[in-house]
Amino acid sequence: MSESILIVDDERGIRESLSAVLRDEGFTAEAVASGEACLQALAQRAFACVLLDVWLPGISGLDTLRQMRESNSDAAVVIISGHGNVETAVRATKLGAFDFIEKPLSIEKTVLTVRNALRQRQLERANAEMAAELSAQYTMVGESVAMRALRKQISVVAPTDGRVLISGQSGAGKELVARAIHAQSRRAAAPFIEVNSAAIPEELIESELFGHVKGSFTGATAAKKGKFELADGATLFLDEVSDMSPNVQAKVLRVLEEQRFEPVGSNTPISVDVRVIAATNKRLDEEIEKGTFRADLFFRLNVIPFEVPPLRERLEDVPLLVEHFSQRFTNAYGRKPKKFEPEAIEIMQRYSWPGNVRELRNTIERVVIMHQSQRVSARDLPAFGDAEPPASSYRFPSFKEASDAYHREFIQRKLDEADGNVSRAAESMGIDRSHLYRRMKALGINAR
Repeated sequence: MSESILIVDDERGIRESLSAVLRDEGFTAEAVASGEACLQALAQRAFACVLLDVWLPGISGLDTLRQMRESNSDAAVVIISGHGNVETAVRATKLGAFDFIEKPLSIEKTVLTVRNALRQRQLERANAEMAAELSAQYTMVGESVAMRALRKQISVVAPTDGRVLISGQSGAGKELVARAIHAQSRRAAAPFIEVNSAAIPEELIESELFGHVKGSFTGATAAKKGKFELADGATLFLDEVSDMSPNVQAKVLRVLEEQRFEPVGSNTPISVDVRVIAATNKRLDEEIEKGTFRADLFFRLNVIPFEVPPLRERLEDVPLLVEHFSQRFTNAYGRKPKKFEPEAIEIMQRYSWPGNVRELRNTIERVVIMHQSQRVSARDLPAFGDAEPPASSYRFPSFKEASDAYHREFIQRKLDEADGNVSRAAESMGIDRSHLYRRMKALGINAR
């Protein structure tokens, strides 16, 4: 199907000649003589590109463009004018015009500009689709007290440039938290650069982080930018930071202190502005006692600590996670939506999930791929072994009673950790003190 082009010009000769040329080039072309007619045409059908004259009877071309953007039209716009100037071109660009061409129009240039505008529109659409897919992939799912507290903490911390250290078991969702912080930060438009310290060989980690110059070591056949340089003005996620060697830890510490570094084989320092988010599945205080992790680096990274709870501590989120992953994988594999029966959900809520959310995700993906029926019963699930369910997952007469039991246990534990101080407990949970008081009253928990 050919792309549709709308020509908006008050000169009949230009409308007719451009329409003929664009049709000869394989496009579908329509033409109108005013901004009002342009907006009416866009309301009736979608156009891929609009060739829009600046000087029109009635509303001007720039006012027409402004109203197009206000109505969320995604058509690529090329402004044309017989009295072009820099100020008009700048205003058109700020309003979202792709290009600005002057009369008398060159047929070759006009056709080339239209093709480039359409290509740019296709790229923008593809990027938007990819962004939507990534957003769905990294959605934080869950309405448990722990997840609501985590989202609250993210919303407070994200707009700052404070360094964050995320702790939690493997598969609990540490990268998810890091991406959520980046997405809500002032650096969201910049890249999210990640490094898995455990997945890179020791001899390559320094080059991976700081880059190298050509010939700096065997195999360095060309210069390479490191992750710190790529993350300039952006966010750098250092996953499994505890697996860095002492030598690399010392260099990372220096970068954090000075915001500059030297690539491998170079004596020329590079200055950067990087927000670092680190993650670990180990207790760094224990690693410091063992002598495998630097205390000064820990204090540099641990400006704002995050703790991602394991799935067994928020089992009331399992039904939401099952629905989320089921929808995601049925869409990805072109399968019909799955309906998990209550008994299947109950079994999954009684399991302790040692592999956390990653294990649950893999389980649902396996069911979507292997199970042909739309309904999924308990017997369709893989065997979960004979592990005892955690205390908060024993059977209750209703879901509400099970949820209340978990919330009561979670809040009581946080109060115990705060020696009964409600304000400190609320702060550690990332919720308002008044909200905690209301929940305590609803659950029959007495403040002491």
